[in-house]
Amino acid sequence: MEFRRIPGLPPYVFTIIDGLKLEARRAGHDVVDLGFGNPDLPSPAIAVEKLAESARNPRNHRYSASRGIPKLRQAVADHYRRTFGVELDPDTEVLSTIGAKEGFSHLMWVLLQPGDAAIVPSPSYPIHIWGPYFAGADTRQVPIGDGTDGSGYIDRVMEAWELGWPKPRVVVLSFPHNPTTTTVELADLQRLVDWARERDVVLVHDFAYADVSFDGWRPPSILECVGAKEVAVELYSMTKSFSMAGWRVAFLVGCPAVVDALAKLKSYLDYGTFQPIQIAATVTLQEAGQYPSEIRAVYESRRNALADGLDRIGWDIHRPRGTMFAWARIPEVYRDMGSIEFATHLVRECDVAVSPGVGFGPGGDEYVRFALIENEQRIAQAVRGIRKGLTRLG
Repeated sequence: MEFRRIPGLPPYVFTIIDGLKLEARRAGHDVVDLGFGNPDLPSPAIAVEKLAESARNPRNHRYSASRGIPKLRQAVADHYRRTFGVELDPDTEVLSTIGAKEGFSHLMWVLLQPGDAAIVPSPSYPIHIWGPYFAGADTRQVPIGDGTDGSGYIDRVMEAWELGWPKPRVVVLSFPHNPTTTTVELADLQRLVDWARERDVVLVHDFAYADVSFDGWRPPSILECVGAKEVAVELYSMTKSFSMAGWRVAFLVGCPAVVDALAKLKSYLDYGTFQPIQIAATVTLQEAGQYPSEIRAVYESRRNALADGLDRIGWDIHRPRGTMFAWARIPEVYRDMGSIEFATHLVRECDVAVSPGVGFGPGGDEYVRFALIENEQRIAQAVRGIRKGLTRLG
């Protein structure tokens, strides 16, 4: 039987490490899993309580609104005003999506078609590369850089657009960036907005780690830029900020024309998230506004435990300013292995699972990604395992 789109997908390399992890655990090894970025922290208690209460009401069992219930969209607008100083019209500039991946994928359908092109970072969160592909478009991968300053990516985006043909219609960006943890400042986002307004380019900012930042730094929303609503949309998710991964609650905000286009498509595709979830998300945004700061403190402590621990054993890594990850260049004495072989070695010899960098694109093969999804004691255990198993370190 012949299929469409699926044959072009590469093997999902993360399954290799998952298989090795399961094999090691069956053999009795206590593998510390720092691979899959699946938040381990609980959702806010008020979200759980309101979900249970709402689910008992049979009126909430019917189809909901694919745009999102009005009170939820208003809560999002209020959250943006409080957090970023951005004013949003809940009726025209806010749309509920069933998680950020769903929102991004279907957004590519309304922005791109065969013959079009999108610029995306490399390495990249996989859906940023494959979302345009599923829409039939070409993907132009632009190097994100060394994982520190995103201003260089913005310069390279502008250069790639000028040199490319056909001219890309969409630029994808995501700061703080998964997997590389690269960050950007508001002035550089403003440069990109000014540039896009002159060229009829749509900017799509995946703001998944809007609230996960460290050392007193706050990531800017692209909608803080002057004129951003003319060309930019942003995906804001409750997955990381409120540790609500399985709930699948996210929002597309920004340019009214783009928001409306996705809303029209979604009206054919779905009836929105289960209404009790939307009600619980509304109350969470209204009454648990402090929760992201609590989440942030936990991840910052874990980042410190990992970075300090690896530094002590001779593996110097970049200390991220944001995300729930650390993007670690493979130590030079092991770099010739490549990321899959090195990650395999970490499972077999160190009892530690990480994500191979090549799974995020060819620019990642000298790196592995650590997810900060274990507590400080387990991270310390992982560091001890790495010290024991990487005998060439130091």
